[in-house]
Amino acid sequence: MNRIHALLDKQRNFFATGATKPLNYRTEQLRRLKAMIREHEEAIMEALRLDLGKSDFEAFATEIGILLEEINHVLKYLKRWSKPRRVKTPLTHIGSQSRIYAEPYGIALLISPWNYPFQLAISPLIGAMSAGNCAVLKPSELASHTSALLARLLGQTFDEAYVAVIEGGVETSNALLAEKFDTIFFTGSVGVGRIVMEAAAKHLTPVTLELGGKSPCIVHADANIKHAAKRIVWGKTLNAGQTCIAPDYLYVHESVKDELLKRMKETVDAFYGDPLADGSPYPNIINDRHYNRLKSLMEAGQLVYGGRTDERSLKIEPAFISEVGWEDPVMQEEIFGPLLPVLTYRNLEDVIREVNARPKPLALYAFSESEEIQQRIIHSISFGGGCINDTILHIATPYLPFGGVGNSGMGGYHGKASFDAFTHRKSVMKQTSRFDLPFRYPNAKNALKRLRSVYK
Repeated sequence: MNRIHALLDKQRNFFATGATKPLNYRTEQLRRLKAMIREHEEAIMEALRLDLGKSDFEAFATEIGILLEEINHVLKYLKRWSKPRRVKTPLTHIGSQSRIYAEPYGIALLISPWNYPFQLAISPLIGAMSAGNCAVLKPSELASHTSALLARLLGQTFDEAYVAVIEGGVETSNALLAEKFDTIFFTGSVGVGRIVMEAAAKHLTPVTLELGGKSPCIVHADANIKHAAKRIVWGKTLNAGQTCIAPDYLYVHESVKDELLKRMKETVDAFYGDPLADGSPYPNIINDRHYNRLKSLMEAGQLVYGGRTDERSLKIEPAFISEVGWEDPVMQEEIFGPLLPVLTYRNLEDVIREVNARPKPLALYAFSESEEIQQRIIHSISFGGGCINDTILHIATPYLPFGGVGNSGMGGYHGKASFDAFTHRKSVMKQTSRFDLPFRYPNAKNALKRLRSVYK
């Protein structure tokens, strides 16, 4: 507690100097962050391999490359985003000008998860830095190698008065949440998100919550099954399914179910060979607790493919499970692993009704060649974001804000949305002193009549 108090005092004093606000300071710090990532790519990959068994390819694609692209995008547009924006002024305010100024909140608390422990720690940090904030980062203790690496690299790159990393478990998180920050950014489970929001409410601190939920994948009868199979398997097996926007369950039209499952089985074999074999690029489950939880979820329904397990390596083979219902445990919670329940339908309206009867998902994926079907799904179901005829990739473009709705989160980030997430938009009206309109004052002659003539 004493260390946290001292650190926050140091950051508040530094922020008060105004040093973090100039554009050239922010761009220089972002370039230093990019150089840090580039210089230590091998160490980052090794930490991710130790924590999650990620291959170098997957580590670069999902944790390193996406951050480099994000920084490049921010550097390209930050000057434009930071400029005061002039807006219109109504006739009743004649003689005045109105502008919106982008102002950093101050000290940001960033709490990151274990499933993409490097990317989901640095990505919100990019937003906080780009807006001119100081930041305290709390990485997940479950990804211990990456957490230690983040502490070392960011400690070497930035003064802790500007960016600091505090490692620890639940007690550390609780101690941080007891402090007053100017904004909080949390990525994690719905349950912990509620705890974060409750703690923030005590200080009236604004929060961004990136949570999760059960994200559906709908495959209609007219879908390109060959492409759908590859893209669904890729999205589901990425990081062994430990992805908040992974397809959580599959709703497939009964007329194409058999063909889709056949192609999905072939795709798993083509991607990974034997996923449990030593040297396979297929990642492992983060720890024993999650491994055992996922094994228990496979007990319901009928296993139609995969599902082999290896306790030594904590790997679970991708598993397709049919004959499940909403009352089964695998359909009661976010899976966060390589299990894919498969449900069938005849009528799309039944799917829409079932999805809408449950908490709003973070992501939704729909495969169909029909524009009418695509638009019906988009406009009939509320979800955070998603793809048509693909999975996952909407998270990888800085031009699309990423975030949830309802139980799946609030607020968004990536690209300009990251800058906005850590920015207060301060409205300022500048009035002329060359003249003064008398009808605004209570002693003006015929004041009410004049006002009525304006507000018609």
